[in-house]
Amino acid sequence: MPDGKLYIYGSFDEREDVFCSDKYHVASTADMQHWQIHPEAFNGHQVPWFDDPNAPHYPGIDWQHPTPFVQKMLQQDAKDGKDMKQAFELHASEQKPPLLFAPDCIYHDGRYYLYFDMSDDTEGVAIGEHPEGPFSAPRQLPIGGIDPSVFVDDDGRRYLYWGQLFSHGVELDSDMHSLNRDRIVDNLVTEQEHYFHEGSSMRKIGDTYYYVYANMQRGKPTALGYSTSKNPLGPFTYRGIIIDNAFCDPQSWNNHGSIEQFHGQWYIFYHRSSRGSQKHRRLCIEPISIDDDGNIKEVPMTSQGPGAPFGPNEPLMGYQACEVHGSLFIDVGSQFGEQLTNIENGDRAVFRYIESSQPWQAIDVQSTGSAVLQIMLCRAARYSGGQYSK
Repeated sequence: MPDGKLYIYGSFDEREDVFCSDKYHVASTADMQHWQIHPEAFNGHQVPWFDDPNAPHYPGIDWQHPTPFVQKMLQQDAKDGKDMKQAFELHASEQKPPLLFAPDCIYHDGRYYLYFDMSDDTEGVAIGEHPEGPFSAPRQLPIGGIDPSVFVDDDGRRYLYWGQLFSHGVELDSDMHSLNRDRIVDNLVTEQEHYFHEGSSMRKIGDTYYYVYANMQRGKPTALGYSTSKNPLGPFTYRGIIIDNAFCDPQSWNNHGSIEQFHGQWYIFYHRSSRGSQKHRRLCIEPISIDDDGNIKEVPMTSQGPGAPFGPNEPLMGYQACEVHGSLFIDVGSQFGEQLTNIENGDRAVFRYIESSQPWQAIDVQSTGSAVLQIMLCRAARYSGGQYSK
């Protein structure tokens, strides 16, 4: 943003029964170490068309041409006597209060434009004078679905991307909200060729456009993958996976985020599930590298994130585990804040990375309850340039 800070816009999970909530909060940092969570930036109750039967509605999912993933779900639901399409529509119609799903924001011509989507499959844009909000004067966009992403090219042309299961893109008019529906490009990236699921985000590096999205190459959309093109509306070529959160929680299901350069370093911003639930997700960050050919090497989840490895005599808390295997998960404890819980025989927690110039002689472990712990130290390559290799 113009003030030199990095701002993060995301949905705000706070309920047990559904994803997200009816509010947005913006996070910002000037150095990737000290963060500020700003007051409420926008609320779903500001949206006049939500739950209005007279408001225009546009199709979100193309049920007439289901993807292979959807076909399998429909077939299984048919065996179980369920109706997936009806369940999707019923879920959207029953969500009160108005839930705000994943947003995006951009600075353009002196103002900040917040693109949002709601639990009734409508999408809109609100305007603010400051990057952290507040945002007001929402206008409905003539599209339907979830996960809007906005991009302004070097030549000033504006583009919008969105969609779940099916990706869409279109050029925006200069007012940042009008568009010609006849010019919408469908299936920019697909499930079959690019492993697309949802969570569109566009970036440009040099003369190459990077389409980042939730990737389901490994069976569930737990990864963030990317495809590239020389044109903002494609065609796109699949390139690979950047990060996978599959083992962050036993209930890990999806992922959403993007890449961004800050103070000369590229990062991947993503989320992890926690509390043994798909509906409690936390923001995470890892440094990444882009080689001379434009490839982004996959990076693992770490406990250190964008910081340096943990050193000797530095406490490493249970909730800082970056992977869990088995039944255990990170939850809010009754006495000690966040902690590892629901631990059973054979479960495993992974912490990356710790570093010492001397051989390790002892590790002090503190916990509640009693158990036998097996601790293994696995060597990694030397820390360099903000990353360890696997």
